[in-house]
Amino acid sequence: MPMKKSRGYTLVELVVAVGLFALVMVLASGAYLIMIGANRQAQSISTGINNLSFALESMTRTIRTGSGYNCAGIGDCVGGTSFSLLDENGATVTYSLVGSSIQKNTAGVLSTLTDPSVTVSSLTFYAYGTKPTTAGDYRQARVTIIVSGTVSSGPGKTEPFTVETGATMRGSDL
Repeated sequence: MPMKKSRGYTLVELVVAVGLFALVMVLASGAYLIMIGANRQAQSISTGINNLSFALESMTRTIRTGSGYNCAGIGDCVGGTSFSLLDENGATVTYSLVGSSIQKNTAGVLSTLTDPSVTVSSLTFYAYGTKPTTAGDYRQARVTIIVSGTVSSGPGKTEPFTVETGATMRGSDL
């Protein structure tokens, strides 16, 4: 009498299949966790850089529409650490590095422009053409701003940055 063939799986086949499935899932979940960490790091850096961009855009907007540029009261400067001007309303505005953040002083009112996730280590201004035309300066006033520091990229991690931007006085000072 012939033997009947069993239609099920043996215990060894099931153990091998479950083991292979578990191995694939461990590898896939590890890759997934790495991707989540990289995404969080990229989002953190992006948030910090966006904040810095907003601060620089605010500064350049005020500089473009302002007048009476000077670095610590000396006019043209190469490597000044603070910068003052008269805004479109005639109020004195001063930008400077205080601690590790960029601060704006508008007629005695202080405001911090950068987020705590952005640590600014260097803020440098280069101003040209800031002397009045009576002093023989007929160049259009322009300012270059260089900011260096680090941005948080997760708990205990930072990424360095250096950003340069420029602004030219919108109205002629001639």
